[in-house]
Amino acid sequence: METGPERASLRIDKWLWAARFFKTRALATEAVAGGKVHVNGDRCKPGRKLHPGDRLTIHRGQEVFDIEVVGINSQRRPASEARTLYQETPESIARREAEAERRRQERLDRGPGRRPDKRERRHIRRFIRKEGE
Repeated sequence: METGPERASLRIDKWLWAARFFKTRALATEAVAGGKVHVNGDRCKPGRKLHPGDRLTIHRGQEVFDIEVVGINSQRRPASEARTLYQETPESIARREAEAERRRQERLDRGPGRRPDKRERRHIRRFIRKEGE
């Protein structure tokens, strides 16, 4: 992590990319410009300077992260190092896990993710014909 008064801030889009919330810097810029990222509760522009202590809310797909910026690093490092740049709130972790479990359960409740085979289609046709009589 870079420290010192001259490196105490970094553009939010670059930080999001370095912290591995987005795969490319262009995706990070697009998310910030599209209102998917809020700093201290406010929308911001991609060029906004981010400082340690800032609180971010990041909407990425169906996931919502509530984090606090702990460190600043302008280079994209391995994921294990990137996790040291922020601290996620326990409520955020619990909410994301509950949402993932809900989606997993929905997927299981929908039944098999395949089409009926030939035998099953025959049974369906017979059943429909009997109902129509």
